[in-house]
Amino acid sequence: MEFIADLHIHGKYSRACSKELTIPALEKWAKVKGITLLGTGDFTHPKWIEHIKEELNEDGSGFLRTKTGFPFILQTEISLIYSQGGRGRRVHILLYAPTIKVAEQITEALKKRGRVDYDGRPIFKIPCKEIVDMMRNISEDIEVVPAHCWTPWFAVFGSNGGFDSLEEAFGDNVKHIHALETGISSDPMMNWRLSKLDKINLVSFSDLHSYWPWRLGREATIFGIEPNYKSFLKAIRTGEGIKATIEADPAYGKYHVDGHRNCNVQLEPAEAIKLNNICPVCNSPLTIGVLHRVEELADRKNGFVRKDAPKTYHLIPLSEIIATVLQKGIATRAVWDAYNPLIEKFGNELNVLMNVSFDELKQVCDERIAKLIIDLRERTVKINPGYDGVYGNIEGFANPDADEEKPKREKAPKEKTPKAKKAAKASKAKKDLSDNKDKQKGLSDF
Repeated sequence: MEFIADLHIHGKYSRACSKELTIPALEKWAKVKGITLLGTGDFTHPKWIEHIKEELNEDGSGFLRTKTGFPFILQTEISLIYSQGGRGRRVHILLYAPTIKVAEQITEALKKRGRVDYDGRPIFKIPCKEIVDMMRNISEDIEVVPAHCWTPWFAVFGSNGGFDSLEEAFGDNVKHIHALETGISSDPMMNWRLSKLDKINLVSFSDLHSYWPWRLGREATIFGIEPNYKSFLKAIRTGEGIKATIEADPAYGKYHVDGHRNCNVQLEPAEAIKLNNICPVCNSPLTIGVLHRVEELADRKNGFVRKDAPKTYHLIPLSEIIATVLQKGIATRAVWDAYNPLIEKFGNELNVLMNVSFDELKQVCDERIAKLIIDLRERTVKINPGYDGVYGNIEGFANPDADEEKPKREKAPKEKTPKAKKAAKASKAKKDLSDNKDKQKGLSDF
């Protein structure tokens, strides 16, 4: 059975996530997107696990299902921030669990090392090697997968706080690491350049912070497996059953090349090296991108193809394609008016992006949109690369929805005094009132 899976998501209790993220909303928009298997996200958070229990039912397969039968897998992400080898390390980790009972055992074990109630992606001062031991002491069916493995700020190979090898990060527990999540700024081809990753399976998921189809399923993995957790686990651990990955073009990612957004400086790795990785405008250190890190660690030339590797699709979300052509905001009525007929005609977004012909598309949408869909599918259009938190953009077009949020350093929460708790509660009430007044018009209509 084939599943198009997005198994790295978040719920509404995670930092910087939509407060309207719910299981029903995720199911609704997964069907629009063409995703047929979702992660639950954030099962360590006390309120989100209660939501999971209310909305999903266990049937003994290890897949949880909604009232209509849509499948989910128990999944969460945690942030490990600690020191090793005289350096601060910051690594995000995905955890998968076979049952709610096991998920709750994971939460109880983590609560002994820190809080889980303040964020859906909690922070712990636990080394990578130790987190594997902790999980295996609970159940050998828990899977540990390094998330967005090349991202500069919070990843196992990241230029700021990462490692140069999985062995350095996980020690002798590296034998229990079977897969890596590629992340938006890298794709399998980039990872194939490291021979030491030859036995590691590559998966791609969205790390969504909202349920909109330009986030949900923007990266995904196609599994050919039976509808149960055991079959999923075998695929992750052996590669048997991983048929393909759906990737954003890595240049589209926010950390593909080196740069400094405050100075509008964007550099290829060779250029940054000549400058000793220092911004030529302000003399501050550049943010070293994924491509640079791959070049540092690779022992193969660009273009190497791993034998018998799963197929790779490079796609950009349909809403972003339409917004780019129309030069409209991604959530505007004009974009939805072009988006909805395509979904009504062809069933779901991924079918539009992957399968529908140009002649069929142009019968339903603006010919410019149809052409760009095909050009992106065939990779005949250039993507100007993203850098230092700025998304890439399609050559010849401005990016109408450039993400202006700067990366923020994560900090573990401090225990609040009763007086501080009272002040925080009053501040939150005031903010909630303000947020309700300032909600974007129109978004609630979709």
